[in-house]
Amino acid sequence: MNNKHISFFRMHPTAIAIGLLVTTIAATSCKTMAPQTMPAVKPLPAQYPGADTLTQADTLQLSFDQFFKDRNLQAFIDSAMRNNTDLQIALQRIIKAEARLMARKGALGPNVSAVISGSADKYGDYTLNGVGNFDTNLSPNISKDQKIPVSPTTDMFVGLRSDWEIDIWGKLKSLRKAALAEALATREARQFIVTNLIAELTEKYYQLLSLDTELGIVQKNIRLQEQALDIVKAQKEGGRANELAVQQFAAQLLNTRSIAYTLQQDRVETENEMNALAGHYPQYIKRDTSLFEVPDNIPLFTGVPVALLSNRPDIRQIELELLAASENVKAARKSFLPSLVISPYLAFNAFTPALLFRGGSSAFGLLGGLSTPLLQQKKLRADYTIANAENRETVFRYQQILLDAYSEVTTNMSAVKNHQLTYNLKKKEVKQLQEAVTTSHELYQSGYASYLEVITAQKNRLDAELEMVRKKKDIYSAAVHLYRALGGGWKNSATP
Repeated sequence: MNNKHISFFRMHPTAIAIGLLVTTIAATSCKTMAPQTMPAVKPLPAQYPGADTLTQADTLQLSFDQFFKDRNLQAFIDSAMRNNTDLQIALQRIIKAEARLMARKGALGPNVSAVISGSADKYGDYTLNGVGNFDTNLSPNISKDQKIPVSPTTDMFVGLRSDWEIDIWGKLKSLRKAALAEALATREARQFIVTNLIAELTEKYYQLLSLDTELGIVQKNIRLQEQALDIVKAQKEGGRANELAVQQFAAQLLNTRSIAYTLQQDRVETENEMNALAGHYPQYIKRDTSLFEVPDNIPLFTGVPVALLSNRPDIRQIELELLAASENVKAARKSFLPSLVISPYLAFNAFTPALLFRGGSSAFGLLGGLSTPLLQQKKLRADYTIANAENRETVFRYQQILLDAYSEVTTNMSAVKNHQLTYNLKKKEVKQLQEAVTTSHELYQSGYASYLEVITAQKNRLDAELEMVRKKKDIYSAAVHLYRALGGGWKNSATP
C-alpha cells in the first residue's frame, strides 16, 4: 500500500467506521431464515361410510326448523341468544380482536403527533452553548429579533412530528393479515358457542319432555298400584290373601312414589340449568309434552355431503387461525431485514411566543434511515422458532378437528338409526308387558298366579315404559349431536 492510501485512511477514520458499518449491515440484513415445511393434512373421504348417495354440497342446507319443529323450543332458544352470558363475553372478545386489527392497520400509515413544547436553559459562561450564544448576539449580521435570549435561553415549538416505517418488505402487511384472520376467527369462535349452546339447550329441552313423560307414566302406575293394593287388602279381609302380599304390594307402591319424587327433582334441576344457560332466573319453561313424538326420519341421515363439514364454526375458526399463524411466520422472517423509517416535521419555532407565528419562524425537516438488528439475532431467531412451532401446532389442531368432526358425524348418523331400531323394539316389549300385567291380574284373581308374579309383571312394565321414553330421548339426543356435528347454527343468531 502506498503512502497516499495510508494517509487517506489516517485522515478519514470516520470513513472506515462507516464502511465497516455498511458491510456489517449488508452481511446481516440480507440474510433471513429459510422457510420451514409444514406438516401435510390428510384429506377428508369423499363420503361417509354407509351413505346411500353422494349429495352435492350446495343442494343441502342445515335448518333448525327441519330438525326440531317445536315452536316452544325455538322461542326459548331465541331468547337465550339475546341473554346468554357466554355469548356476551364472546362479543367482547370480538371487539378486542377488531381493535387489535385497527391498531395493525394504523401501523401501516404515518404516526403523526401534534406537539407544543417549550424549554428554558441557563448555560454556563464557560460552555459551548454559553460562549456561542454570547458571541452570536455580538454579530452585526443578525437583527434585534434574532438575538438569542441568554438568561435563560428559551425555545418554543408548535407543530407536527411524524414517524413512519415504510413497509418495504411487507412485514407490517403480514401482521395486518394475521390480525384480520384472528379477528374473523373470534367471530367463528362466537358462532361455535352459539352452536354448542343451541345443542345443549335442545338436548336439555327434550330431556325435560322426557322427564315429563316419565313422570306421567309413573303417576299412572301409582294409580294402578294403588288399585292393586286396595284389591289385595280386600282379599286379605276375605281370607284369600295374607299380610305378606299386602306388604309386598305396599312396598312396591312406596318405591314407585319415590321414583316420582326423584323425577320431579330431576325436572327442577334440568329446568333451572336451561334457565341459567338462557340468562334467566329459575322460571317455568313453556312446553307441550304431547309434541314429544319420534319423527319418522331425521333429516340429513343419508346422502350427507362431507363438504357440509365446512359449516362447522370450529373448522372455519381453525382455518383462520392457520392463516394467522402463517402470516406471523412471514412477519417473523421479515424481521431480519432492515427497517426504513422517515421522521418529518413541520412547525413554528422561535425563541419567544411573540415571534412564534411570524413568517420567519416556520420550520420543517426530514430524517430518514435504515436500521437493522445486529445484537438481537438470538431474539429474532427465537421469535421465528416460536412462530413456526405455533404454526405447526395449529396444523396439528386442524387435523385433529377434521378427524373428530368426521368421526362425530359418522357416530351420530349410526346412533340415530340404532336408537330408532331400539325404540321400535322397546315399544313392542312395552305392549307385551302391558298385556302381561292384565293377564297376571286375571290369573291372580282366579288363583292361577301368585301375587309375586303380579308385582313382577307391574315392575317390568314400569321399567320398560320408562326405558322406552329414554330411548325416545336418545333419538333426539343423537339428532342434536348430528346437527351440531354438521355445523348447527341458528337462523336468528345475529353476528355483531
